[in-house]
Amino acid sequence: MGLFELEEPPHDDAVAEVATVLRALDPDGQRMAKVFRATFDQLYDGQHTGRYRLDQLFKTEKTHFGTLAEINLQRELRLDDGQVLDFSIANHEVDCKYSHTGAWMLPIESFEQIVLVTQADDAKSVWSAGLVRVSEQNRRTSENRDRKTGLNAHGRSQILWLHRDAPMQPNALLQLPPHVVGEIMSGRSGQARLNELFRRATNLRLSRNIIATVAQQDDYMKRVRDNGGSRGALRREGYLILGGDYHVQRDLATALGAVTPEPGELVSVRVVPASPADGAEIADGWWRMASDSESVNGPAPVVPRR
Repeated sequence: MGLFELEEPPHDDAVAEVATVLRALDPDGQRMAKVFRATFDQLYDGQHTGRYRLDQLFKTEKTHFGTLAEINLQRELRLDDGQVLDFSIANHEVDCKYSHTGAWMLPIESFEQIVLVTQADDAKSVWSAGLVRVSEQNRRTSENRDRKTGLNAHGRSQILWLHRDAPMQPNALLQLPPHVVGEIMSGRSGQARLNELFRRATNLRLSRNIIATVAQQDDYMKRVRDNGGSRGALRREGYLILGGDYHVQRDLATALGAVTPEPGELVSVRVVPASPADGAEIADGWWRMASDSESVNGPAPVVPRR
C-alpha cells in the first residue's frame, strides 16, 4: 500500500511534523526497505553460515534484530540522537521499536512520547513503519516484569502509517518449496549449488546475498561468469542468466516476459527458439521462455552486456 493512500488518524501536531520529515527523507520508502532487507541479511550472514530463514537464527540473534534495524535506520536516514529516546526528529524525541509480529513492547520512558513502530516479514517480502504517541488512551494498562506494555486496540488504530505492507527485495530461497532449497543446498561445492539454484529458481529475482548464501565462498560472483561459471555451464542446457546491472539484459528479461532484475540482481530463464511473432530477438535469432514441461534440445544464445 502506498505512502499517501493510507487513512490517517486524528491529528497530532508533533506526530505530523515527524512524519513530514521522514517522508521528505524517504519519499517512496526505498531507503527504509533497503534497511530491513540488509538487517535480515546481516543477521543471516548467509555467506558464512548458509542461513536464510528467521527460524534458523538463535534466540539472542532474533532479539538483536530490533537493535540492528534501529542502528541501520539511523545511519541510512542520518537521524540525530535523542536526549532520552533513540532519535531527535523535527525537535521531537522519538523512540524506535521493532517487532516481527507487530506486538511492540513499550518501556516507561516512551510513555506520552512518539514511537516509530516498525515490522518486516521476510517470507512475504513486506515491511511497515508508522508513528504513534504512547498516550494513556493508546496503551494497555497491564505491564510485564520489566514494566513494559503495548498498544491497545485503540492505540493501534491511532498509528499514522508511513508505509504499510510495502514491498522489499524478496528472499528467493523463501519463495521456493523447502525440499527444493534442500536439494540446492545439498551440492558438494559452491559451483554445484549455484548451478542448481539457477536451474531450480527460474524467473525469480536473485540478489547478491542469495548468491553468496548458496555459494558460501568469497568469490561467489565469479562463479556466475561465462568462463567456468554457471552462465557457461547452463547455457548448454538452454538457460540464460540475466543481470540487472546491464540495461540490455534488463530489457531482454522484460521482452521475454520474465521478472526484471534490479541492479545487483540476477534472473535465470530457460529459453527455446521462437518466431518473430512470439519471441524476443537475441543474437540474430528469436527466443521465448520455455514452459515447465517443455524440453530444451539446444544451447541458449550468448547475451550481450551492452
